[in-house]
Amino acid sequence: MSDFSELKKSVFAGNITGVKKLVQDALQKNISAKEILNNGLIAGMNDVGEKFKNNQIYIPEVLIAAKAMQAGLDIIKPILVSAGVKPVAKVAIGTVKGDLHDIGKNIVSMMLKGAGFDVIDFGIDTPVEKFVLAAKDGVDVIAMSALVTTSMPSMKRTIEALYKEGLKSKVKTIIGGAPITQKFADEIGADGYTRDAASAANKIKEILNIK
Repeated sequence: MSDFSELKKSVFAGNITGVKKLVQDALQKNISAKEILNNGLIAGMNDVGEKFKNNQIYIPEVLIAAKAMQAGLDIIKPILVSAGVKPVAKVAIGTVKGDLHDIGKNIVSMMLKGAGFDVIDFGIDTPVEKFVLAAKDGVDVIAMSALVTTSMPSMKRTIEALYKEGLKSKVKTIIGGAPITQKFADEIGADGYTRDAASAANKIKEILNIK
């Protein structure tokens, strides 16, 4: 299974049983967990992200594929940790205070995990203080989502709080959601903006200067 094509197909199809079996088979063949992660699981989710971005598949297919990818990741994660393999970066993500929408945020979260990021998901209605605490704990990126215009000021307050605490130089911020624009991101001093979930991982790599 050196080309990992079957594993990628199983991730894409959301075949949890198939993913688990192929990951176990690869480990038994002494293929490294890092290779399985990069060439199988992440590559499979990259295919999902590309199709989603081009409107060739939709939210249900993305969620199913992400669950399959996670099933494979759960098997190899202890091996990766013990081998000292570091995640691409650490991201704290949440829908901001005053907003209870989470489908878009959930897809971004899964896409980031699928791209090799360590993700802390705060869920919905996330207060400013929680994001600030995550910055103090050493996350590389704070990702904020808003689906209603009334919650957008919470993004601005979060960035202002990071400046006030002297943390803004240590953590990057990225925002997204239906009412969010690049203009708004520029106005509040966010480091990045992404129009859709499929672009989030690449945008974060861009703002962190990760090749």
